Amino acid sequence: MKRDVQNIYDRCIVYRQAKSKVLPHGLYTPFLVTKKLWIDISIDFVLGFPWLKRVRDSIFIVVDRFSKITHFISCHEIDDATNMQIYFLGR
Repeated sequence: MKRDVQNIYDRCIVYRQAKSKVLPHGLYTPFLVTKKLWIDISIDFVLGFPWLKRVRDSIFIVVDRFSKITHFISCHEIDDATNMQIYFLGR
């Protein structure tokens, strides 16, 4: 059975690329640490809540990576970047 599994691995292109010994991946490089708030942020969307169409059905999430402060902003799934800016700035 060990030989059969090895034969399958030898024929798998994805496995051979992931386990390549020719170009080792090396050490991971950590993210740079910022010294101020709101310099390095991450954003994400949570979509598809089963609410009414006239109610906002998604959440726009903004996280400051330095302080871990988060903002959860309700929005519509069809909103574009201009609307996200309005929601985030509160105008």
